[in-house]
Order: sequence, then structure tokens, then C-alpha cells
Amino acid sequence: NFYLPLGVAPNFLINKKYYTIPMVIEESSVVAAASNAAKFWSQHGGFKTKIINTIKVGQVHLMYKGNPEKLKSFFDNRKKDLLNATKAITKNMEIRGGGILSLDLMNKCDILPYYFQLHLRFKTAEAMGANFINSCLECIAKEMMIYAKNDNLINEKKEELEIVMSILSNYVPECLVNVSVSCNIEDFKLKENIIDGSNFAKRMVNASKIAYIEPYRAVTNNKGIMNGIDALIIATGNDFRAIEAGAHAYASRSGQYRSLSTAYIKDNQFFMELTLPLALGTVGGLTNLHPMVNWSLELLGNPDVQELMAITASVGLAQNFAALKSLVTTGIQKGHMKMHLLNILNQFKANEKQKLAAINYFKTRLVSVNSVKNFLDKNVF
Repeated sequence: NFYLPLGVAPNFLINKKYYTIPMVIEESSVVAAASNAAKFWSQHGGFKTKIINTIKVGQVHLMYKGNPEKLKSFFDNRKKDLLNATKAITKNMEIRGGGILSLDLMNKCDILPYYFQLHLRFKTAEAMGANFINSCLECIAKEMMIYAKNDNLINEKKEELEIVMSILSNYVPECLVNVSVSCNIEDFKLKENIIDGSNFAKRMVNASKIAYIEPYRAVTNNKGIMNGIDALIIATGNDFRAIEAGAHAYASRSGQYRSLSTAYIKDNQFFMELTLPLALGTVGGLTNLHPMVNWSLELLGNPDVQELMAITASVGLAQNFAALKSLVTTGIQKGHMKMHLLNILNQFKANEKQKLAAINYFKTRLVSVNSVKNFLDKNVF
């Protein structure tokens, strides 16, 4: 096993309920930042979330060299048969409130000659549903080839219809959650006393606007959001690679890569919100097998999928708020390097007396590898 540190971030007030968040990540400053942001917002109404939808997508990709109208007629006649072929797979999922929502034939010949697809929309209840979706797709693809032969859609050379592949999509623009926070702009009281609340709020809004229009900044902004989200996704045994891919695809849906979060001021109120796709599961996969996943879900109160979506999005927004707060005030390195002080001390094998002295010394000084090394060279206990 390759082990990663597990931390917990307290203080999260989400939809009027408190949570302590398990976070699997090598960077301790991420956990600290999330906790700090959550503490502030817990005193100002907390995080408010809305599940927009939980629909997922799978596709059967195929090439057809015959008459498109002939394929459409075949599909219309056999659509019910194709769906019925999956009944053995979908039965239990339907009992839990999931199943296949729609099946459509899509003509994509304008972007690739002879290219068509069967486009399916699913609900997968408490499961992420990858295996369920892929099983349904492969079943439909197999049945389609059988019916195509029976209905003479395929000629004697068997070249007119070819199933290329059947696979779910990690782009889930209909599986969305929105999370928001708000407070009076004068509620911002910064320890550094560098700027007043109004000025701070305006800086946050400008930082958000820059991330929306500038792709170079947007990528780093969204990476910061995913710092918190990935840490929770790993802790709960979900597929963080799928979540990453879907989130970044959603950030590009306009044709330009943009920030997933926004901030604005209205009537002296500061608002910040985040909308992103999250295809999660609380059953299946590792959730029933990995003891630390079980522990993490128990720490969260064993949430259902929609509650886990709300929690995950809230962690992402907390992380984004904390990062922007640092960027528009003291800069990112001050807090970041303070959190790394102990790591640097351990790297140089400092003893306990040296560690205590260093922590006190660097309370008011810039932390760097060289500065810590120089301090230790001068302070041998």
C-alpha cells in the first residue's frame, strides 16, 4: 500500500447541519485552510446547497454506412426491445429509484462520416454507477447487432453497421450541485488589518472575475477548488480522476476554460458560489470494503449521495474562499510556508527543543528551507 495522510477539517455548517470533513491529502495547509474558511462561514449562516440534478450519461458509439433514414426507422421499431433487453440488469436499480431515463439515436455524421451514437441518460441511486451503466450499454450494443441482422439492416458483407465501443461518460453536465455563502461586506474582519471589509470584498470579486476571463488563472483557481474536493473524494472511496475530468470539462462548456466559482456584491452583501458536476456514490466500489472509507463515511454521518454532493461542493467552495483570501491579502506563501515549517524541521532532523524554538522564532519571520537551515545551524541544543 502507498499511504497518504488523513486529516479532518471541523466547523463545516452545511444546510444548518455541522460536519467534520475527512480529507486525504499530502498537503496539510489544504486541511488548515478549509477549516479556517469553514469556521468563518459557520458564523455567517454556513454553506447553502441545492442539488440541480443527478443524471448521468452513457453512449454506444457506432459507424453506419447505409441510409441514415433506414437506421432511424430500425431504431424506432426496436427501441423498446433494446430497453427490455436490459431488464435483468436494471431491475434492482429501479427498485432503488434508478434506471435508464432515456435512449436516443444521435446522428453525428456532420463531425465524423458514418458516425452515430445511442445516447442514454441514467439515474443510479446511491451508487456512482459506472459498472451498472457500462453493463447496460454493452447489453444494448449486443442486442442491437442481433436485431440488425434479423431485420436485414446489415448487408451480406456485414460492413454497414459496426459497434465501435460502449462506455459511460465522465462528463455529467446534468449531475450538478450548487453551493453558496453570503455575508455583509463589513463582516470581514481580517487579522492583518490591511484592508477594510468593503475593500476586501471588492478584491475578492475582482479575483473571481479574473479567473472567469483568464484561462491561465482559471486553471489554478479550479485546481484550488479541487484540492479540497479530491481530498474528500479519496477519503470516501470515490473516483477522483472521474470527478476531475468532469469538472474541467464543465469549466470549458462555453468554449473557453473558465472558473467554476463566482463572487459578486449586491446591496452591501458579499456572495460567493460554486456550481459543478459530481457523480458520486456511497455504495459499491471501495465503500463497503475499505475500513478507512467506512470510517470516513461514518464521520460524515453516513450521508446519502445527494448529501455527499452537498458536502463535497461545500468543501470546494471553502477551499476556494481560503485561497482567494490569501491571494488578495498576505499572499499565498505566508500561510503555506508556516504549515510547512514542521515538515522542513523534520527534514533536517531537528530535535524537540529546536522545533519549539523554531516555531517561536518564525512566528514573525518568513519561512524558507534556507532560513530554517540557518536557524538550526545557529541553534544547536
